[in-house]
Amino acid sequence: MTEHDEWPVLESVAEYETGWYTGGYDRVEQPDGSEKDYYWAELPAAVVIVATTGEDILFVEQYRPTIRETHLELPAGIVESGESFTTAGARELREETGYDPAGVSLLQEYWCSTGVLRHRRGIVFAEGLAPCERDLDSNEFLTIHTVPIEDAIDRAREQPTNDATIEGLLLAKEDGLL
Repeated sequence: MTEHDEWPVLESVAEYETGWYTGGYDRVEQPDGSEKDYYWAELPAAVVIVATTGEDILFVEQYRPTIRETHLELPAGIVESGESFTTAGARELREETGYDPAGVSLLQEYWCSTGVLRHRRGIVFAEGLAPCERDLDSNEFLTIHTVPIEDAIDRAREQPTNDATIEGLLLAKEDGLL
């Protein structure tokens, strides 16, 4: 066995389920023949939306109880069963911000925090925004903000910040969309 082959999984155990994520470990055989438990948390796929009015980027301000901070971040949400990242992005944008996009495109799909998470993320770009009704979940207490495109990355880098907001804006800028 080489270091780059898949390591044999000797045992896979889901120790707990929360309804939000499943946590457990895989006991694997490492390349040198030793065994080790690798712990993981499995979460549903999520989408992050870079939405532009043409002049501004839409942000949502919300308190994050997990880290006890209020963040100004890009809209985001869980991808429901059977949804693509673009369909989920359009839905989440409508629900969280009250804007319906005319066009949504996938910028990137990737794994997050691969040392501990089994979690896929998609970054989508949304444009052609038309006002519609918001439909917030019972745990969503969001305030909508607009930030001029030219200030969006600088604003996203101000503390407190998060990975999804910075990544989404950098990907959109790299693709020439901002």
